[in-house]
Amino acid sequence: MAPWCGTSPLVLASQSSARKMLLANAGLEFEAVTADIDERGIQAASRLSNPREIALLLAREKARAVSAARPGSYVIGADQTLALGMRLFNKPAGRAQALAQLRDLAGKSHELNSAVVVARDGKIVFEDVSVARMTMREMTEAELSAYLDAAGDAVTTSVGAYQLEGLGVHLFERIEGDHFTILGLPLLPLLAYLRSEQLIAV
Repeated sequence: MAPWCGTSPLVLASQSSARKMLLANAGLEFEAVTADIDERGIQAASRLSNPREIALLLAREKARAVSAARPGSYVIGADQTLALGMRLFNKPAGRAQALAQLRDLAGKSHELNSAVVVARDGKIVFEDVSVARMTMREMTEAELSAYLDAAGDAVTTSVGAYQLEGLGVHLFERIEGDHFTILGLPLLPLLAYLRSEQLIAV
């Protein structure tokens, strides 16, 4: 276990099941709170095009939004972008869009940029961006359709239309990067920061 030593609860500004699982598996006690922000609006207003910078911007905004309502608490914000070169992908709106994304990604390498930020009293006190490089295997139209049939609606909950912790693993031939980055929360640098501030007793 990693007992929380902060005077206020640790807060995760997300309802992501993967991020909650990673923190829970690390033995951290925390509260999960939805960050009510307009991600696409913030991204458009920023005029940023660099996938790493966009992930960091959105992680900051999530952390700040929840931190403003939770004085004294350490709030974790996280975001992830998927980029094929400089082309950004968003969560597909449905099966047709998921299929189109998978067609574009098949046989190529793309990058997942995972940002994690910690805010306290509305101020950013820590941030990090980790990158994983994912190479998807060549796939026929029939193979893509079979995957979508098997994965079902879950494909619309993840950028790139896959969840590596589930059936999405079948789509890949090579992965470079750690598991935590791929799931959207760079856990090792986050834990190192919490230890440096004596917020966890491990």
